[in-house]
This record gives sequence, C-alpha cells and structure tokens, in this order.
Amino acid sequence: MRPSQLGLIGLGAIGGSLARQAKLAGVGTVIGWSPEPAERVAAVKQGALDDAPPRAADVARAADLLILAAPPAANLAQLEALAPQLRAGTLVTDVGSVKRAIVSLAERLSLAARFAGSHPLAGTHRRGFEASRGDLFRGAVVYVTPCLGGDGAAREIAHFWETVLGAHPVTLDAGGHDAQLAATSHVPQVVASLLAHFLARHTPPGASLGPGALDTTRLAASDPALWTEILLMNRDEVLPALRALEEPLGAVERALEAGDGAALTAWLTRAADWRRRVEP
Repeated sequence: MRPSQLGLIGLGAIGGSLARQAKLAGVGTVIGWSPEPAERVAAVKQGALDDAPPRAADVARAADLLILAAPPAANLAQLEALAPQLRAGTLVTDVGSVKRAIVSLAERLSLAARFAGSHPLAGTHRRGFEASRGDLFRGAVVYVTPCLGGDGAAREIAHFWETVLGAHPVTLDAGGHDAQLAATSHVPQVVASLLAHFLARHTPPGASLGPGALDTTRLAASDPALWTEILLMNRDEVLPALRALEEPLGAVERALEAGDGAALTAWLTRAADWRRRVEP
C-alpha cells in the first residue's frame, strides 16, 4: 500500500519521524495530530505535515492509512474513539511495543480486516517531535502483527513499511511478539534502569563515568511514563523473564565467592561469544 493521505495520531519521535520520512518518500498528503499544539505547529513549519487539524477525529476521517503513534494506553483509547470516524476501506496500524491488547481491541471493534499492529525496532530514548528524523526506519526491522482473519491488512501494512519507509517487515503473531520483546527489549530497559539506580547510589561525588557505564545505562534515560505503561501491559511476560536473570547472576556470585577463575572465565566467555555472534 502507498497511501495518498497518511494520517498520524501522535507527533513525538516515532510519529514525527514517520511524517518526515513519508514526505521525503513522496506521499501526497500527510496530516497529523498531537495533544501538544506546539508539536503540531513545528511539524507543519518544518514540512513534515501538510496539515495539523485541531482534532484527532479530523485526521481519522481524512486518512486512507491511519497510524497511531501515541503511547500504548493512549493508542488503545484513540483506536476505540476513532473507529467510528474511519472511512470505508481505511487501514489502521499502531507503533507500540506491546501488541496483544491492541490487536484484541481491534478484533472486538470489528476492525480485524482493516487493522494490523506494527512495532518498528527503531526507537530512541529521546522524546518529542524535536527527536524525530527523516531516516529513522530505513533498514529497521518492523514486526507486523495481524488480527485473526486479517492477513490481507497485514500484507498491505507490511508493504507500506517496506516500499515507503525502507524498513524490513516481519510478520509475527501478537502473543509471540510480546513474549519475544519481553526478553529482547523490556528486560534490557529494566536492567539499564537497575544499573542506573546502583550507580546513582554508589558513584563517588565528582567521579567520571566511563563509556561502559554510559553505554549500558543509555536506555535508563527513556521516558519513565511510557515505560511504566509498557512494563505493566506486558508484565505477565516480563516477570518470568526477570526471574530468569537470577540463575546467571547467581552463577557469577558463586564463582566470585569461591575464587573460581575457570568458572568466571567460562561465564564471561559465554556472554562474549553470544555478543560477538549477534553483532560481528
């Protein structure tokens, strides 16, 4: 699908980047809404939007592809509120990192044939329209999660990500997505924040942090309100994943207590081998 009128609800880092990149790709009309008037004005002034009407419903009524780019709870509320405003044939997707709730809602709203969830693996810990970019999704993996009986909509939305935004769409069911992202995204966020808590308490005043600490805690600077929503919405998958950290942490503690160099080297080697495989 290549929409003639793309609608965006939310103009933060993700929604703003969608607007910028769609305009650069030649989408005829891009319209968007944000609850922040300043974001709407900035997006129009900077050429990311052709129009920014004052109501979300105005965007929904005009779009032939509507993308919900607000935080997860707001996306749920917007989908329910805007469903009656959609034109016949309009497709809808979202860009949240938890998919079961919104896919289930779309099915309950009888939108299964017109909705598929999306999750681009291209986020940033920065927030707001000023963090948006015109190339954020180029080359990024995007998970597309169909509704039951909604394979056609999923194909159309995957085609949009690939042909308009230069991303690599991968179709995945919503349950599998949430289980996978608990391990690969949500737990890393918790671990980065955990390390930030530790360093805040134990770093001596005036001490400098090296690149290791800065790199490892980068995610801790992410929006706390957004991540509270994500973690609570996916807590049934995140909790067992967090508990699974106890075994490798216990292993390194036991090696240190025993002064067991061989066990410690083996522990570090397993981690190093995995990291080198995933990014040579």
